[in-house]
Amino acid sequence: MNNQIKKIGILTSGGDAPGMNASIRAIVRTSIKNNIEVIGFMRGYEGLINCDYINLDNKSVSEIIQRGGTILLSARCKEMMTDEGRQKAAQVCKDLNLDALVVIGGDGSLTGALQLSKLGVKVMGIPGTIDLDLACSEYTIGFDTAVNTAMDAINKIRDTSSSHERCTIVQVMGRNAGYIALWCGLINGAEEVLIPERPDVTEDEVIEIIENNRKKGKISNVIILAEGFTKVEPHEFAKKIEKTTGIETRATVLGHLQRGGSPTAIDRMHASMMGYRAVEELLKGNINRIMIYKNGNYADIDLEEGLKVSRTYDDSLYQTIKTFA
Repeated sequence: MNNQIKKIGILTSGGDAPGMNASIRAIVRTSIKNNIEVIGFMRGYEGLINCDYINLDNKSVSEIIQRGGTILLSARCKEMMTDEGRQKAAQVCKDLNLDALVVIGGDGSLTGALQLSKLGVKVMGIPGTIDLDLACSEYTIGFDTAVNTAMDAINKIRDTSSSHERCTIVQVMGRNAGYIALWCGLINGAEEVLIPERPDVTEDEVIEIIENNRKKGKISNVIILAEGFTKVEPHEFAKKIEKTTGIETRATVLGHLQRGGSPTAIDRMHASMMGYRAVEELLKGNINRIMIYKNGNYADIDLEEGLKVSRTYDDSLYQTIKTFA
């Protein structure tokens, strides 16, 4: 073990994700077990730049594993996008004698961590985003909870759609990735899924599917729309479907509902293990890394190399949805 680690900082940045608190708890308790002082910066990089932090101990993280959101709060920091802002952040780390900074967030947040590493800050990244859009890891904290939240909402929407023989467009989050939409498409039995990875699907094709389903006797249709499929606006598309088919159609945007709620068992497990492993790797002297989950194991890889990994799209899940629809 490396005795050089005496003090670390933690921040959560960008969009919050269920499980961030579980990760914070794991980092703090593993650190304290190893006689490491821990501070938490409030509101992500904004708190780092402004030296706004709190001391974290066992009591600070008591009974937070089940809570959604992040006790450290989160924000998107424009100042961090400037050279001056990054220099200020690096100086704060130096002034506070931080031996390492652990950043929990998505690709933008982890890119910020990478930039700080180039200014001499020792960093460790943990993937926290409901979008599952960090290609270097098979899992990102928050995804399972977001999918379960969306699934529950769509179940209820299907109930009322069937009662009124309606078609419903349900928009889910995911930014530029369609993973939440794909998973919900399969587990909710959607008639069609519109995702950015398949931009060729047209509104007319979806309308044809709805009309054919009605002819087959289906009394309701649920179309899952990923927010990254930007050529379709859900409410306008609902109007077009109703006007074209005569079938009453509604649109529901689930929005930030998907970011909240108590994290699932899967998210608590991944978040806790990644937090624990992050501290363990720092104690070994490993810095400027990102924790990942791959092939059933937790591991760490070089942060810069991890952020370079390109997402690949496997169409098999979409084709399975089409088989079942």
